[in-house]
Amino acid sequence: MNPSQRVQVLKTKSNTTVSDHVVGEEPLEIRIDGGAGLQQLAITMRTPGADIELGAGFLWTEGLLRTREDLIGITTCKDKELTPREQENVIVARVVPDAPAVTRTLERRFTISSACGVCGSTHIEDLRTRGCSNVAAPGIAESELVKLPELMRPKQKIFDKTGGLHAAGLFDPQGKLIVVREDVGRHNAVDKVIGYALMNDLLPLDGYSLAISGRGGFEIIQKAIAARISAVVAVSAPTSLAVETAREFGLTLYGFTREDSATKYSPAPKATSN
Repeated sequence: MNPSQRVQVLKTKSNTTVSDHVVGEEPLEIRIDGGAGLQQLAITMRTPGADIELGAGFLWTEGLLRTREDLIGITTCKDKELTPREQENVIVARVVPDAPAVTRTLERRFTISSACGVCGSTHIEDLRTRGCSNVAAPGIAESELVKLPELMRPKQKIFDKTGGLHAAGLFDPQGKLIVVREDVGRHNAVDKVIGYALMNDLLPLDGYSLAISGRGGFEIIQKAIAARISAVVAVSAPTSLAVETAREFGLTLYGFTREDSATKYSPAPKATSN
């Protein structure tokens, strides 16, 4: 399956029919194999591509893995009862029997939309319970942080075709771009990036920074903290819970980042007198 597809559309101003690209969107089912049979963990609407990274990143950011060793392997589905298209929309993660992915699956299922992530973590206390601690300071200066979305932009190839999806880019402590992933869901794009880091043994991401093309909601911030990312630089606005969570964990958070200007939300600024 492709991340974008061609469709025939009508241009109303000229009343002409032309071929245009639209973003691909398909369901992805994540199944867990802890040694006692498959269990359905989550279904998300996503843009096809980097599905293994998406699954791995979701497991990590939702606290369903304690260490990298909890994840034995992750593959596409080989269930012969499914059609080839259905197989492409299912991935199976093999984990150790006592991984949280197994024990927590018995308690609840995760349902995710492409518009907004419905994550397992619903409040700050849950992050503390999972063992998340304050993150390190970013490795680059503020003047460099605000440039990150601009550095990511040339890598948004699918956006250039469709104009209709989000991107997340991971930068190392020296400000070097490591990976960019795109998806119709901004939380999926972040999970793909963190999944890439997990599969390449880069976690924890102390000193690393994350650029995102959309707003900085809580679901993005909690995923960054779970991976110990030091800074999140968003093109659009954060939410109140995102700001509160970033300040609680010492994460550097910028919003409205455009053309070398930005609004800094975390750490909290010192009070100034008028």
